[in-house]
Amino acid sequence: MAELDRKCILEMAMGAIQERADYEMAKIIDNILDVNTKAAKKRTLTITVDLIPDEERRQIRVNAVAKSKLEPTNPIATSLYLTGDSNGEMVAVEMVPQVPGQRAIDGSEQEQPKVLRLLKQA
Repeated sequence: MAELDRKCILEMAMGAIQERADYEMAKIIDNILDVNTKAAKKRTLTITVDLIPDEERRQIRVNAVAKSKLEPTNPIATSLYLTGDSNGEMVAVEMVPQVPGQRAIDGSEQEQPKVLRLLKQA
């Protein structure tokens, strides 16, 4: 009898299990390279292989799932300032680093701050 060419379980299903693992690895690498995530945080690749034999123990159904646990993007922070508008109503205004209209050293001009839209009823 000729020697059998034995393969890893990841090569089964015509290589689809390995392909799924490679797909999730690409997502992990993209997440590591994303400057909006913490660089040194752990990412995880999990490959779950379920083996379900039939009653005669002749056939085994194999279900494989590859999934990744990525680092979420860094939180974005801003500050709001509560003040009154020209009608005397309270508004929340995003704080800006300079006085609106003031020019910076590089020649750029500070834009007007954004005013938060507050809905009283839905």
